[in-house]
Amino acid sequence: MPKRSAHARWEGTLQQGKGTMSLGSGAYEGSYSFATRFEDAPGTNPEELIGAAHAGCFSMALSMLLEKAGHPPKEIETTADVTIEKVGDGFKITRIELSTRADVPGMDAAAFEEQANAAKEGCPVSQALAGTQIHLSAELKG
Repeated sequence: MPKRSAHARWEGTLQQGKGTMSLGSGAYEGSYSFATRFEDAPGTNPEELIGAAHAGCFSMALSMLLEKAGHPPKEIETTADVTIEKVGDGFKITRIELSTRADVPGMDAAAFEEQANAAKEGCPVSQALAGTQIHLSAELKG
């Protein structure tokens, strides 16, 4: 299996510094700072990138499980809201809210929720983030 990489560079102090993050594939490069992470300044932050990775991984895992269950999906849309909070003297990612909606012909809501929960537990990003509380809301479209 291939190894994936990303790169970050930070210059300066925590609150006055700035940095850039980039994906090894070259598909993304963006700036980040204290203000993009803990305030609403333009730019990205590590939590946003973790959320994108988690939403993407979960959607792929759910697609695989739905297909194996005989109900290949037409579409899956997933959002991951990542919460970072002050804990003690530092910060911690305390919660991830996964919200998914899917168009899955012929599948009832209970069976869909079962497959969605299995995808949440089985996706590699969920497993990597096992120390974080992950909540799932799953809904069929239509």
